[in-house]
Amino acid sequence: MTHLWVRAEQRDNEERVGLTPDGVRQLIATGIKVTVEDSPTRCMPIDGFAAAGADIATAFSWPDAPRDAIVFGLKELPEDGTPLPHRHIMFGHAYKGQPAGLRLLQRFRAGGGTLYDLEYLVTPEGRRVAAFGYWAGYAGAAVALKCWAAQQQGALCGPVGTYPSAQALRADLLDQLGDAPRPNALVIGALGRVGTGAADLCAAMGVDVTKWDMAETRSGGPFPEVLQHALFFNCILARPGTPVFVPASAKTDARTLRVIGDIACDPDSDFSPIKVYDRTTTWDAPALRVHDAPPLDVTAIDNLPSMLPLESSEDYADQLLPSLATLGGLDSGVWGRAKATFDHHMARL
Repeated sequence: MTHLWVRAEQRDNEERVGLTPDGVRQLIATGIKVTVEDSPTRCMPIDGFAAAGADIATAFSWPDAPRDAIVFGLKELPEDGTPLPHRHIMFGHAYKGQPAGLRLLQRFRAGGGTLYDLEYLVTPEGRRVAAFGYWAGYAGAAVALKCWAAQQQGALCGPVGTYPSAQALRADLLDQLGDAPRPNALVIGALGRVGTGAADLCAAMGVDVTKWDMAETRSGGPFPEVLQHALFFNCILARPGTPVFVPASAKTDARTLRVIGDIACDPDSDFSPIKVYDRTTTWDAPALRVHDAPPLDVTAIDNLPSMLPLESSEDYADQLLPSLATLGGLDSGVWGRAKATFDHHMARL
């Protein structure tokens, strides 16, 4: 019997989950055994999972799960260097040259386990079957606007937190923006899920948005228009051939640009299109000041959808559930393709 083990997230500020109680019911109905770890932070109470028929395990007990269990979480595992013998479903961030990703693959090699990276669960045409992208864009645009609002007061953006709903987030942001004239914004990747979310939040706040996608960036740059907007949102994944949107010289170039929201958030990738910063920002310190006069802040939080944990979890879980229902066939379909990607990168270690 296929056994799915849903682990509790161990990262700070992470309340999301990739499976809802209703999803548990549906998986059990297909013959899949489901275990859900208790969690001190998850946005959905454990009682709902128990009522749906899941076995309940102690939080963070996944290392002791049966060896044939498939361990399912969202964000990264603790970096303790231990070998990983299980099959894991998660966002590994391991295939673009990131140092932490290489260490993760080495742990899989040591333990003999397998990574089914959620970012690489794709259709035969290469389209992801499930993504948090819309909510990443929505929350990322909100944080960037918070950074811009703080600049208007001569300050750096303070800590951010979770919201019970998108409506609550909008209300808080409107209060911070007040009656000030709104900045303009440029979104690259505007036709994708991430860019759509960023543009929707901007529209709700009265921000005029220039929407760019592949047609507008096909020339490969340079792109002086980026510096002519107060806000810039990068909403495309870094990959070989991605052009540079913000060169290192942007810090001192003449510019209207004041805040960069790198929602794709791959600063340590070799292919990052944003060359003015080299590290992610955090919930406690969401803005990185990379130049003072005039100010230029970068915000690049890598778990943005967690600001809206309930809505983003429900949306993502609905997208992913049809693929989870096929876990009995790990050698084919989306799982077979994800395994082939893992094998390819393991062979290059």
